[in-house]
Amino acid sequence: MSSDPSIRVRFAPSPTGALHIGGARTALYNWLFARGRGGELILRIEDTDRERSTSENVEQILDALRWLELDWDEGPVSQYERAERHRESVDRLLAAGIAYRDSATSEDVAGWKKERGNRGYRGEPTDDEASAVRLRVPDEGDTVVVDEIRGDVRFPNASQDDFVIARSDGSVLYNFAVAVDDADMGITHVIRGDDHLSNTPKQLLVMEALEVPPPRYAHLPLLHGPDGKKLSKRHGAASVQELRDAGYLPAAVRNYVALLGWGTQDDATILSTDELIERFYIADVGRASAIFDEQKLRWLNGRYMREMDLDSYTEAVARFVGREPDERLRAACAIAQEKAQTLAEVWPLIGFLFEEPETDEKAWRKVMKDGALPLLQEALVALRDAGSFEPPELESALGRILAEHDVKPGKLYQPIRVAISGTSVSPGIFESLAVLGKERSVERIERAVERLSAEGADANRS
Repeated sequence: MSSDPSIRVRFAPSPTGALHIGGARTALYNWLFARGRGGELILRIEDTDRERSTSENVEQILDALRWLELDWDEGPVSQYERAERHRESVDRLLAAGIAYRDSATSEDVAGWKKERGNRGYRGEPTDDEASAVRLRVPDEGDTVVVDEIRGDVRFPNASQDDFVIARSDGSVLYNFAVAVDDADMGITHVIRGDDHLSNTPKQLLVMEALEVPPPRYAHLPLLHGPDGKKLSKRHGAASVQELRDAGYLPAAVRNYVALLGWGTQDDATILSTDELIERFYIADVGRASAIFDEQKLRWLNGRYMREMDLDSYTEAVARFVGREPDERLRAACAIAQEKAQTLAEVWPLIGFLFEEPETDEKAWRKVMKDGALPLLQEALVALRDAGSFEPPELESALGRILAEHDVKPGKLYQPIRVAISGTSVSPGIFESLAVLGKERSVERIERAVERLSAEGADANRS
């Protein structure tokens, strides 16, 4: 891929809360586009809504980008802090006669349009400086959005209003601020969701009025859930922070999110970040809405987790659960790595190795029957007598009990599993016993035998 350092893209979120997965995809595509071409990514915070643009909301965006490991070259730039520059641009257009003050109310505009078959509103200039400012829109022709994904999208000028670019108090509206900022920052490509497509002709008209070249545009189809409806919390995680808290890995999220609407010619599924950078082309993004399916993300995340080296895996788990990545945790991670698909699933699998487990009574009732007591009693003797507590020796010692009684492994191993972990789901039984250690394994099985004996005595009395 050729390098073009003149390329400048921007990610420009409004700080209204946690970064939505759709916003994360927009950020990722801009980042991949810039990094793949040696260009620059500018982070601009569109924070003109002062009630919602709190410092906490801005930090949520920065926190999400840092977790995704998406860096930026300039910013974060506050759009609100550029207000003086926006006002200068308004004054310039007023002086040139390209914009004008208009005192019409929304009712006035609606009445004007109704009388003229709903054609675009054209106002009457006034000298009243307390009036809003409108941009003059041509009566003829089309404003054409040249879109990398959709092709040419035409908007007839006659149907567009002379739109307001500044309120009566002097503050500018969104489309004007965005156009001025994109021009001043030298943005060459705008990659964003297609919910912004209707804004683009206005921004193009502002740039034409300012006599600056427009960027190229690429409007991404919005994300939907598996039910075909717009992605929301009902489909599971809806924000980057929720994905992080659910135990997903940043690299796996980058890989999966990149494939939401874009793909390679060979339909590769697992792509390193370097491969994504090298292979990403914005023109290859499809026009149809992409489906975010958290089950597919879980599968991909599981693949990433299983392919991690043990030290990295242990460090990731340690950070997630707030523990030190010591040798004991490392040994526990080694026996759980093949089972967990998210970091959140690891501790439920290995927690019994560090803390006294609570018994799942449903699991107890299911497995502690049909001759479980005598088998557990024999297992207890075998484990007490074991000279080595390594998995091969444990498998041999317990295997002899299975052979003597001619029973299936589950008849013995599931009661042992419930006895030591409190549940019927754990890493391999021999590995679990080995990491738990002889003393604690024997103690827990002793307690299970005592409870089973007591329950049997109660049953006989009744």
